[in-house]
Amino acid sequence: MSTSGVLPIAKKGSTSAGDGEGSLQVHMDPSDQIDNALVLAVYGKGGIGKSTTSSNLSAALALMGKRVLQVGCDPKHDSTFTLTKRMVPTVIETLAEVDFHTEELRTEDFVYEGFAGVMCVETGGPPAGTGCGGYVVGQTVKLLKQHHLLEDTDVVIFDVLGDVVCGGFAAPLQHADRALIVTANDFDSIFAMNRIVAAIRAKSANYKVRLGGVIANRSDDTDQIDKFNTRVGLDTMAVFPMVDAIRRSRLKKCTLFEMEDTEEVRQVQDAYRGLATAVLREHEGYDCEPLDDNEIFNLLGFD
Repeated sequence: MSTSGVLPIAKKGSTSAGDGEGSLQVHMDPSDQIDNALVLAVYGKGGIGKSTTSSNLSAALALMGKRVLQVGCDPKHDSTFTLTKRMVPTVIETLAEVDFHTEELRTEDFVYEGFAGVMCVETGGPPAGTGCGGYVVGQTVKLLKQHHLLEDTDVVIFDVLGDVVCGGFAAPLQHADRALIVTANDFDSIFAMNRIVAAIRAKSANYKVRLGGVIANRSDDTDQIDKFNTRVGLDTMAVFPMVDAIRRSRLKKCTLFEMEDTEEVRQVQDAYRGLATAVLREHEGYDCEPLDDNEIFNLLGFD
């Protein structure tokens, strides 16, 4: 293949009613299943703080002695920069350099060690309008398996691009045990959460993924999140209010566990440790029915 930036077209699997009516999705090769680790997929509205949440959760898990691999699934490829202190090369960029001959890659060409030993990978994405994010995720998992990187890993965290609007960016759900939804206490974030609930429900018909819970971010209040959770049968795993230390940690290119020792920072660190403990706890996951658009519109707001 040339290095023009056009990716190979992923072969589509057969349409499955479980993926939603009219669905035409990239289906996972069963041989690519991740068997040895707890696999988490972190979703939420664009800009809601998924990467901050994922990186600090990875750090908390690593500091608890877990072997953690974080996979950023966004063309912006900034999921892991607070762990690595830089924007690392993406899998797609690295594959293009070897004309997509995966056998020429070494582990250190696409995996980078970050804070507390967290192993970091950025998938990157296809050039705009030319490919599928699901293909990129699939190729990344193939590389991880070929290089035996999943055999000694306890937790894999996929940090996924924004709202679920196509099967490509729902692809990490095919690998995940649990999907975590990051939301704020506002209509747009909860509307996006409802769409993600629908995507997870569709994928759960054919894959092992289940909803793991909700993470409230940048939310001093949770009344609207509570309304939604009560209606669909979800629980909030952790609440991160509007704390300036979280914002500053991104600007400092570091995790909360590397920030100056203040009461505010310690409180947020404790919250991330609590979240890490929660995701490791045995849980069957939630099987929730999403609301239709009119229901969610009428549900939220003040009486």
